[in-house]
Amino acid sequence: MTKQVRQVAQSRPATARRPEAGIARFGRALVSWLRALSRRTIMLAAGALAVVAAVVVVCAFLFGGDERPPVPDTRARHYTETDACLLTGKDGITAGTPAAAVWQGMQDASLKTHARVNYQQVMGEQSAGNARPYLNGMLQGACEVVVAVGGPEVSVAAEAAPKNGKSDFVLVGGGRSGDNVTVVRTGAGLRADVAGAIERAIDAKS
Repeated sequence: MTKQVRQVAQSRPATARRPEAGIARFGRALVSWLRALSRRTIMLAAGALAVVAAVVVVCAFLFGGDERPPVPDTRARHYTETDACLLTGKDGITAGTPAAAVWQGMQDASLKTHARVNYQQVMGEQSAGNARPYLNGMLQGACEVVVAVGGPEVSVAAEAAPKNGKSDFVLVGGGRSGDNVTVVRTGAGLRADVAGAIERAIDAKS
């Protein structure tokens, strides 16, 4: 007579699922707590958080120091319809030349009168014949005040002045004064003299 042996399977320890059961209980408790909250309570809490955030932003703006960059002035400068034009040689308004001081004087006059200022430099041959087309372009462009500096430029401007009575001419370093012609000497005070001549010419037209 043979003996029958029964094999009994060993059960797994129950402790392996204890952490999962604990997390599940915590989750159910959290959901139950959230459900218990009324809609009014949630809205009050959200409002309180918004107020706190606003207070933080205001305090940072008021007490953040002076590290913010200054706000640039966006106001545009307004000009009149009066134009003052400078005719100069090939060096233009290079620093150290009489034309540079003349240009500074024209800018000073522009600040006071709000007239527009620009300049043209004669390129190529430095002669009256070559400078004349540049001057004619200025007159056709309705330059009310023409400022000329340099030998050829002063020469053609002096020649054109009697024929263009509606424009005023400022001749630097040469020429003769006339009804619409002002002669300004070079040297000390050139900048201020040019500014004054342009201001008087523009004021006479207004």
